[in-house]
Formats: sequence, structure tokens, C-alpha cells
Amino acid sequence: MSKLKIAVQKAGRLNEDSLQLLKDCGISIDNGKDQLKASASNFPLEVLYLRNGDIPQYLKDGVVDIAIIGENVLIEKGNDIGIIERLGFSKCRVSLAIPKGKNYKKINDLDGMRIATSYPNTVKEYFKKFNVTPDVHIISGSVEIAPSIGLADAICDIVSSGSTLFKNNLKEVEVMLKSEAVLAVSPTISSESLLVLNKLQFRIQAVLKARKSRYILMNAPNDKIAEIIKILPGMRSPTVLPLAEKGWSSIHTVIEKDTFWEVIDELKQLGAEGLLVVPIEKMVV
Repeated sequence: MSKLKIAVQKAGRLNEDSLQLLKDCGISIDNGKDQLKASASNFPLEVLYLRNGDIPQYLKDGVVDIAIIGENVLIEKGNDIGIIERLGFSKCRVSLAIPKGKNYKKINDLDGMRIATSYPNTVKEYFKKFNVTPDVHIISGSVEIAPSIGLADAICDIVSSGSTLFKNNLKEVEVMLKSEAVLAVSPTISSESLLVLNKLQFRIQAVLKARKSRYILMNAPNDKIAEIIKILPGMRSPTVLPLAEKGWSSIHTVIEKDTFWEVIDELKQLGAEGLLVVPIEKMVV
């Protein structure tokens, strides 16, 4: 079986999260310090560590088969590249920001204004929808200082917490797009590599589903079981087992992590006791 070639960011948070995902999929990477290429010891996978901005071209050229990359980078440099899985980490937004002292009412206020960015294509496409034409200045790195040194009137950059904007006396005025890490595939991937990709994607889906879910166990009075089952959004059907104490049963199921507290409150109101909620390592549905 041929090795599937995957590109991940060479350094930074996206690199760490990408390698953790592969680890959670049971894939061991023989990773040496400062290596630009490494192979998995227990799966037909080869990892290439690349600059984030270069990855779309590597996908287009077929140098790598797949990549874990920020969706914002694909939109800027490779919007013709297919996305086969949204991974749920490295979330951010691409936003427009201006100095705090400036007034802003609508997007037309930026017509003809100088905007510093490393996302020129994203900016032009966004403003085109409003028939607005800014003066785009393409720079890489330290975009946020451009207004303070007189290089630009506004900036377009990725924003996570907003702390960098705050430190540079900027305020966010438009969210142009929201982004997260995605699994992208080369348009030239071979049929043999596609078979390996299907195996990898199956593992990834099992890990992602588990991250979003929690296994819940509880004791409940038998006369409330029907009502409890109605509010449990779990899998096909909860498991109900009789307890040694007459009139009580143990209920086991899976709930979504995001609805955890709301569901728990409802269960307690229906008399559920001894609730135990635990993480799930893998989940195959």
C-alpha cells in the first residue's frame, strides 16, 4: 500500500493540534527535532512540515495528497481545493479593524481607504459584494501596527481572542469570514492514496465524534424512565438495566457535550440520581 502524504503547519498551534489529532487516531509519528518530513510507524502515512501559506500550492501540484490547514488560507490561496472534513479546532475569524478613535457606520466608510493585509484576495472579494474599492496594501507579518505607523487606515487580519487588536489600539468592525482547521484534499490524489485516505478519515470522524460527546450513566426511578428517555439525545436507544433496589434502573447513553448542563438539569428534575459523565476516547457510529 502506498503512503498517503499529508502536509501540516511547520510550527505553531495548528501544528500541535494537527499532530494531536493524528495521535488520537492511533497514528505514531517518528518525529525528530527540526525534521521537515517524517513517517508513521504504524500507518501508511508520511507527514511534511510546511509553511502554512505554501500548503495550497503543494496540494494543487500534487506534492501532498491531503493537508490539515486553516480554512482562511484555503479561501485566500486555494479556494478551488476540496474540503472533506471540518476539524473543529484552531478557530478564528478574518476581520477588518480600524483605530479605536475613528468612527465607523458601514462598509462604504472604507471606500478608497488604505487597508493593510496579508489576505488581499479575501479583501477584494469581500468588498466586491458591496461595490466598494479599498486601496489594498499587501504586507506579511505585524499587520496590526500598520495604522499606527501611517501605512494604512485599516487592517484585515485573523483574530482569535482580539487581544492583539486591543494592544494595538484597534477595534474590530467587520467579520469577513469565520475559519477553523479543515482536512483538504489534492485534486490530483491517486485512487490508491484515496483508499488510505478513506481509512484515515474514518478514524478522524470517530475521534471528532467522541470529542463532541459524553457518556452518561444515572440511576432513575422506573416510573420516570419513559420521560427521561424522551429528553436524552443520545444514540439509537439508551441502555436500561435493573438495579438491585426494586423500582430503580440504571440508564446508560451518550449526550452531546454542548447540551450537557441543560440535559443534566432536566434529568435531575425527573428524579435521576448518581449521575456520572465521562469523556469518550473514540466513537464509531
